[in-house]
Amino acid sequence: MTIQTFAALKDYFSTPYEVLENLSLISDLKTYLIQQNSDAENILNLSRFAVNDTFVDLDFEIKKNDTICIIPPSSGG
Repeated sequence: MTIQTFAALKDYFSTPYEVLENLSLISDLKTYLIQQNSDAENILNLSRFAVNDTFVDLDFEIKKNDTICIIPPSSGG
């Protein structure tokens, strides 16, 4: 699966970021990414996940060909 990261998450993961592991749920992906770079844990815990351009919950089932965007919180004016 292909992971797209934005904003501060680009400091922790290249984009696009390829994941070859067999992961079932968004929550599994989140855990995997934290294991790959524990410094990103706080941001990942606050981020939203979108699969193929649709926001999903952590219990969403993912497929190996999905494109997953991870959107960290933002602020601005």
